[in-house]
Order: sequence, then structure tokens, then C-alpha cells
Amino acid sequence: MKVAVVGATGMVGEVMLKVLAERNFPITELLLVASERSVGKKMTYKDKEYTVIGLADAVAAKPDIAIFSAGGSTSLEWAPKFAEVGTTVVDNSSAWRMDPTKKLVVPEINADVLTKEDKIIANPNCSTIQMVLALSPLHKKYKMKRVVVSTYQSVSGTGVKAVKQLENEIAGIEGEMAYPYPIGRNALPHCDVFEENGYTKEEMKLAREPQKIFNDKSFSVTATAVRIPTSGGHSESVNVEFENDFELAEVRQLLSETPGVVVQDNTATNTYPMPIFAHDKDEVFVGRLRRDETQPNTLNMWIVADNLRKGAATNAIQIAEYLVANKLV
Repeated sequence: MKVAVVGATGMVGEVMLKVLAERNFPITELLLVASERSVGKKMTYKDKEYTVIGLADAVAAKPDIAIFSAGGSTSLEWAPKFAEVGTTVVDNSSAWRMDPTKKLVVPEINADVLTKEDKIIANPNCSTIQMVLALSPLHKKYKMKRVVVSTYQSVSGTGVKAVKQLENEIAGIEGEMAYPYPIGRNALPHCDVFEENGYTKEEMKLAREPQKIFNDKSFSVTATAVRIPTSGGHSESVNVEFENDFELAEVRQLLSETPGVVVQDNTATNTYPMPIFAHDKDEVFVGRLRRDETQPNTLNMWIVADNLRKGAATNAIQIAEYLVANKLV
């Protein structure tokens, strides 16, 4: 299996290499790919040194799978070039997510939609992935009508520059700003760029992507996305109105039986999900499960995950694993 990691020198790219090694993904030849300014750089994978190559050389090598985390514009330009030579691309950017000809996949939910003909497969937004994984068993059982989500997103979701900004502020150093305001001791209700409707792109991803993943437009999602001064891990306060009523004990049972979900929900022992515990883990953690006492059939929940792992790298690699296991590449 010849595998290319495109954007290998970036924050998510480095996590992808870590996850590929941890999961012992079947690689016979590895291509580490990045932009021109990183070509020639040396990187290590499983104690072996590799030299970073450019995109044109990677296409010429015709890998079986290319896992992209190099930004939307790079994906729009280069994913079709890889697809043309027979490579299956798993893309982590927002470039292809809402393209009606491309599949948007969370493996535990809808990997079965994939076929050999799918040459560009989209990885959902990090905040979407953790939310839909927790909602999936509940939607099947009780049928969602409306979801209200507020996110508490770490600076790593923005990238290296934002992590550096937070570190500089903690150390009292003036440096380059990733955000229009300080992030330390602050909360920015501003993830990604604002759209004409007053929502940010991040908020609209949370609104649109779940309907595509579930292949169901019978429910709606409205979101407020906030950046907070944590270095890693995204948290979400989610309020879900169902068509049918539920028992909390059954909700806990359904979630605890869901692959990839861990229930941490015991107020007596102060057990609840936090980014500090989700760090470097692939599971989605769910807790603070309680009935919304202001309206019927409505649940409040708190969902946390490592945004660089299940929210990005791990989900993409799980898609690649499914492709290999089902002989789709």
C-alpha cells in the first residue's frame, strides 16, 4: 500500500503520522508531501528518515491512498490530479464536504456509502464529527427534530500560529497574532470567517454537515462557535429536541454501547468530560446528561474530543482503514 500524507509538516499532518504508526496502518511505501517551502525537509516515521517531496512528484508516484490536510485551496487544485491517476483521496479540508458528488464520512456512522468509484472522500469538520458520533444512536432511537450547539474550541483548531499566540500571551511575550484580539483570559465568539447571514463558516458547517452525514434533512442544527484559551480539545454544549421521549438510563446505555463513545457522567464524583482528559485519545467523551426541564423530549449533553485526532487525523485514517479492509482501493 503506497500512502501519501499531504500536508505532512503541518499540525494535523504530524498527528496523522503518529496515528498511522500507532494503528500500524499497512504501508509499503510512504510519501511525505508538503508545499514547496518544505520540500527537502527531513521527517521521521517509525524510526526511518524520509525527505519531504512536492505535490507534482507525489502525483507522479501514483499512491494508492492520499490523506490530505493541506487546506482547502490545495485540496481543490490537487485532489482531482491525484484522483486522475487512480489515487483515492481522503481530504481533511472543507473543500469537498458539501459537494453533492462527494461522500462525507464518519466511519462508525456511514462508511457503508463508500464504493470503489469514490476517489475523493471528505472528512467532516472536527466539531461536527464529535457531535454526530454522540447523536447517531440517539437519532436512530428517538429521531432528532432540532439541535442547538454551542462550542468551546481550542486554539489548535486554528493552527500553529494560534497555539503560539496563546503561549506568548501566557509567557507575557508580544508576538504574531492569529486572532484579532488576545485569546488568553478571553473567549472569542468568532471561529472562521463571518458569512452574510451573520454566522461564521464554522457555525454553518455544524448546521449543514450533520444532515449530509445522516442523509436526513428532517432535523435542523443551529450553532454558536466560540474559541477559548485551551491548547487542544473541543467541547460542546448540545441541546437536542427529539420527536419521541426518552429515559435517561436508556440514553446512557445507548451511548455506552456506541463504538468510539465513552460516557463520563457521574455528578456525585465530579465525573464529566474535559479537554484535559480527551487529550491524545481517539474517543468522543459524553457527559452532563440531563433532561431539559423547559420543554418535552429534550436532552442536554456535553461532548468533548481531541480535535486533532478523532476530529481530524484519526477519522481520516479510519476511512482509509475501511477502504483497505473492504478492498475499495
